[in-house]
Amino acid sequence: MGWVVSPEVLYWLPKFYYERYGLPLLITENGMANFDVIHLDGAVHDPQRTDFVTRYLSHLKMAVDEGVPVIGYQYWSLMDNFEWNLGYTMRFGLIFIDYHNGCRRILKDTAKYYGEVIRANGENLPKLPLNW
Repeated sequence: MGWVVSPEVLYWLPKFYYERYGLPLLITENGMANFDVIHLDGAVHDPQRTDFVTRYLSHLKMAVDEGVPVIGYQYWSLMDNFEWNLGYTMRFGLIFIDYHNGCRRILKDTAKYYGEVIRANGENLPKLPLNW
């Protein structure tokens, strides 16, 4: 969609807001659009989204490890849905909606990965360098 991807923002911005306002933070609607398809094995492989989530959450964890109180993180969005600008062409969700087959739902690879990150409370995230 032409949006900037800057995972370091989830390190710097929480630090800035916490230093400025001294309040815990709740991160909402952090996600990316992708052109997802059902592969021949019946799964929806979305490695770009998994990479996106890994990078953003790794940087957020770095801020948390430095004392920024984050009370939650919500991926945008749970399921594919109608996007006001592009209709149903771009997919944001962790769950693929098959609009052509009764709206059946398929967990994308990122949904499974994100579940593992949640279960481990982020301890399985890699340590990444800050690039700016």
